[in-house]
Amino acid sequence: MDLGLKDTRALVTAASKGLGRACAAALVAEGARVFIVSRDEARLSETQQEIGAVGHLAVDLAQPGSPEKAVAAALASLGGLDVLVCNAGGPPPGTFESTPVEAWESGYHLTLMSTVRLTKAALPALKESGRGRIVNITSISVRQPIPNILLSNAFRSAVTAMAKTLSAEVASFGVTVNNLAPGTILTDRMYQLYSGNLEDVARGIPAGRIGNPPEFGAVCAFLCSRQAGYITGQTIGVDGGALRGVH
Repeated sequence: MDLGLKDTRALVTAASKGLGRACAAALVAEGARVFIVSRDEARLSETQQEIGAVGHLAVDLAQPGSPEKAVAAALASLGGLDVLVCNAGGPPPGTFESTPVEAWESGYHLTLMSTVRLTKAALPALKESGRGRIVNITSISVRQPIPNILLSNAFRSAVTAMAKTLSAEVASFGVTVNNLAPGTILTDRMYQLYSGNLEDVARGIPAGRIGNPPEFGAVCAFLCSRQAGYITGQTIGVDGGALRGVH
């Protein structure tokens, strides 16, 4: 299937590794021109070369002003923007009682406000595109909270509500807004959360295995495609059936 992504101009954040990299690589493979962002200059430069991205910027999106710099750099490199994939590293794990109040502030800027600022800065260009796509990488925890990741549960749920509201506001401009909610997919974050006990985790997933980043990236590429122009305001789980709710 031709996804119609050739020469599409895309910005993907937190893209030096993991799910962000998988999304960026999938878009490049479909012919998109992709600009990537993350905090790690060395890893980011290496990723650009490996996947064939057209440019990169090393910046901490949790810092106010940095998301706007990322969008400005992408616009300068690409000459416009058709796709925005918002991703950020997960905030530290913890329960309500073990999470200090100060961590709420940093999690707010990392997970929620980075997405808000990126979207705010990119929206004029996406509306001008006439076929803009926004994809936010969240988690199945927005529908089924996961123990011991309180901050992620809270702020990714806020991203989901923001995206649903925005999707109705920009639909008439041809802009779609969707969320991709990963379950257990083999990234460094999973090792952080499960301390390497991924075989036990896999046994609890109906598919009987951990997901891999390329299959997640493929779903992202589809949501950015011309074929997905009538899909908006949705949260799509990529989880091997782990989410048990009927919705």
